[in-house]
Amino acid sequence: MDKQTLSFQAEVKQLLHLVAHSLYSNKEIFLRELVSNASDACDKLRFEALNDNALYEDRPNLEIRVTFDKAARTITISDNGIGLSADEAIANLGTIAKSGTREFMDKLSGDQQKDAQLIGQFGVGFYSGFIVADRITVESRRAGLKPEEGVRWSSDGTGEFEVETITRPQRGTDVILHLRDSDTDFLNTWRLKSIINRYSDHISLPILMRKEQWDKDKGEYVLLDEWETVNQAAALWVRPKNEITEAQYHEFYKQISYDNEPPLAYTHNRVEGRTEYTQLLFIPSKAPYDLWNREKRGGVKLYVKRVFIMDDAEALMPVYLRFVKGVIDSSDLPLNVSRELLQESRDVKAIREGSTKRVLGMLEDLAENHKDKYAAFWKEFGAVLKEGIGEDHANRERLARLLRFASTHADEGVSFADYVSRMKEGQEAIYYITAETLAAARNSPQLEIFRKKGIEVLLLTDRVDEWMLSHLYEFDGKPLQSVAKGAVDLGKLQDEEEKKKAEEAAAAIKPLLERLKETLKDKAKDVRVTTRLVDSPACLVGEEGDISGHLARLLKQAGQKTPEVKPILEINPEHALVKRLERTDRFEDLAHILFDQALLAEGGQLDDPAAYVRRVNALLAG
Repeated sequence: MDKQTLSFQAEVKQLLHLVAHSLYSNKEIFLRELVSNASDACDKLRFEALNDNALYEDRPNLEIRVTFDKAARTITISDNGIGLSADEAIANLGTIAKSGTREFMDKLSGDQQKDAQLIGQFGVGFYSGFIVADRITVESRRAGLKPEEGVRWSSDGTGEFEVETITRPQRGTDVILHLRDSDTDFLNTWRLKSIINRYSDHISLPILMRKEQWDKDKGEYVLLDEWETVNQAAALWVRPKNEITEAQYHEFYKQISYDNEPPLAYTHNRVEGRTEYTQLLFIPSKAPYDLWNREKRGGVKLYVKRVFIMDDAEALMPVYLRFVKGVIDSSDLPLNVSRELLQESRDVKAIREGSTKRVLGMLEDLAENHKDKYAAFWKEFGAVLKEGIGEDHANRERLARLLRFASTHADEGVSFADYVSRMKEGQEAIYYITAETLAAARNSPQLEIFRKKGIEVLLLTDRVDEWMLSHLYEFDGKPLQSVAKGAVDLGKLQDEEEKKKAEEAAAAIKPLLERLKETLKDKAKDVRVTTRLVDSPACLVGEEGDISGHLARLLKQAGQKTPEVKPILEINPEHALVKRLERTDRFEDLAHILFDQALLAEGGQLDDPAAYVRRVNALLAG
């Protein structure tokens, strides 16, 4: 192929401008990214060679080499991995396939240190070379192709790149960075070694650099023809725990997660028995941008006997723990395992169960011994963990103990165990209310009798809560009871005098109740007197077994059909507005206003807001 000049994808041009002009506060990430890419290329060769050993050609030992040339002002990162064909060079280096570049741009915060850490997360690590280089040349040949089918790719990062065919005897890739005048301080063995030690020490392949020796005559260090391995060259997870520092664990986590914050917690274990595997799992301190995408694959990498098999092996971790990052290295799985086989393997099921228990153990330790850390975890990931109540029956009880809520007694951090320990004498149920916001829950009329009697109520405001509660009915033998469903029954907490007074009130205004039922028959299933209200004139409640108004609204917002379920209107016979109903000549307007106000108080939307405004104005004017 003769030399061709092609244009970058539009998003790449935008990205290159950003990289070259903005991410200058943490320039050394270019080496981290390019070494990581080289390691990935070697992993891909190992994987493809499982079915075609000839791809190794005459070089079975995989390695990465980092060299520099002060005179030419270049740094070269070389690998003997899978390599690129000409078509792959054009496709992979000229475009960002599924890139998410738009998401990358949207996530930028203006903090250069944090922005630089996002580079690898969106598959744009190669372009980080332009942080220090005003031109990048890539020379490569894909394993299995002929020497004359090599390719040279070159660009100054301004909008175009050149591609031509070359003869390249060795497979693999050389990425040659032509440094800017301002970045020649990277042409230094000690500087490059220190960056590799910091970011890439865990890479399981040897990273080689030429040795240096002091030359008395020249008065400077000169490079020798001898090579030395400058990283540990052993996968971090296979090394003994007592040889790994916390800083090394943290750096490894940052490398695999593209996170700039250290993890909240981690666990490193060798599991032996019927199924043997090593797990190194991390709980992040911050939620990723795509946490709510349940289709996104998990964050656990699968290795078999230290051979990389696949990223994001979702079969190794349940969906509700999709925020967990890490590595699992199995001794038992076949090297040619596929995603389909993972779903069916008994060994994988054992690994999944063991890893799930290990993560829950980490969370239990945080909850018990590091309450501030657990509060931080819950703020970021609590709503996702709740999904496990319905998805993981085997661990439901453990998960229930990890749940945290706001309540009428506390703004946050209330566990079921905390709640039970504070239950009133004679209280038989755990009371809760669901709402769209904490303010709506806290100010709900349905809480008035509970507040008057000092009974704590849990305030649930996550979208997942209604679904979770359809799978969680009790805790430690105490049933969970919505304060917005059924007739209020406080059992032993309500004295006989209160019950008698409510019955007498209902009997006294029976004609009023019948008239309200007839007037509101299109809106309300029933109208009845309640003891749950203290200051408000009315509220809406659901019948036991019906979906709540809050859940109905959530389903409607999601575009799902919901059954037509009418609420029950409960009225407070002691309230002035209810008493006014018995003597007003605007009964119908006031009845509809009471219903609509009760609907608004629980966060609902009026079917006809204009009619509501007209009725209120008429009453105000009259």
